[in-house]
Amino acid sequence: MNEFELIGRYFHFSRAAVDGDTLGVGDDCALLALPAGEHLAISTDTLVSGVHFPADAPPGLLAKRALRVNLSDLAAMGADPLGFQLAITLPAVDAEWLNGFSTALAEDALLFNCPLLGGDTTKGALAMTLTVLGRVPRNRALLRSGAQAGDLIYVTGTLGDAAAGLHCLQSGQTNDFLLDRYWQPTPRVDVGKALQGLASAALDISDGLLQDVSHLARASGLGAVVDRNAIPLSAAIRAIAAPEQGYSWALFGGDDYELCFTLPPQHRAAMEQAMAAIGVQVTAIGRMVPYGGDLVQCLDERGSAVTVEASGYDHFRS
Repeated sequence: MNEFELIGRYFHFSRAAVDGDTLGVGDDCALLALPAGEHLAISTDTLVSGVHFPADAPPGLLAKRALRVNLSDLAAMGADPLGFQLAITLPAVDAEWLNGFSTALAEDALLFNCPLLGGDTTKGALAMTLTVLGRVPRNRALLRSGAQAGDLIYVTGTLGDAAAGLHCLQSGQTNDFLLDRYWQPTPRVDVGKALQGLASAALDISDGLLQDVSHLARASGLGAVVDRNAIPLSAAIRAIAAPEQGYSWALFGGDDYELCFTLPPQHRAAMEQAMAAIGVQVTAIGRMVPYGGDLVQCLDERGSAVTVEASGYDHFRS
């Protein structure tokens, strides 16, 4: 099977035209028509075998994870998905692997209304790069730099589940909830759109809560105070680990792809009403403060500073 037969068999599952004026797979470029008054949101992420996922990862789960973690970037900006491109490097043409991967990818592309718009295939060590494209009204995108001192810090869902799921995967434990949270995170696209005009800043939690909160603080020129004991832990984590381990996964583990956002206190009631309408749990975990030398302080239930001995994920940390 040559490259073009591979594309035709496994990656022609999206419609050639979307909304009448978007051209997808099959030509030299994809074409997107963007309405007046909107910005194009673009994010690219690379996943490498042995770095971002186990080499023997099930292809269907890998496909869902790959698309969902990229859609989470659109969610963090308050953007609505338009489509995505996939550049995939394969060690060989494995029909069974490709069928599992492309079937699951097509399912999620349909589920999240995010069609495949093109990409590339090549031979080599297994890796994939996805570029997602979205649309957001001008001046309504959620940025990292908009927080103000006194804003509350919120997170969606529960934290630490993906790190706990990876622990289960690596140790051979079976926990369906935690493994699902690792392989199939939920991109909070509806949350991001609902936060337009309410949240002052936002990002998704990919590298660990404390590291990601520090990104918000740095971009906004502020400090942040996080109440460790306010961090929402799932019943699944509490069932398999002591609180200290659960909080460690939440603070440093990463890969949750929940949203972390800052909110002016006067918007609290409107935000809570919007989240209730969507059916998403949100929890206040801290506040933004004037910068005083520390980007992030983490406090325990007594208000004492928690010693931070770990940090979030960094590809190039030596």
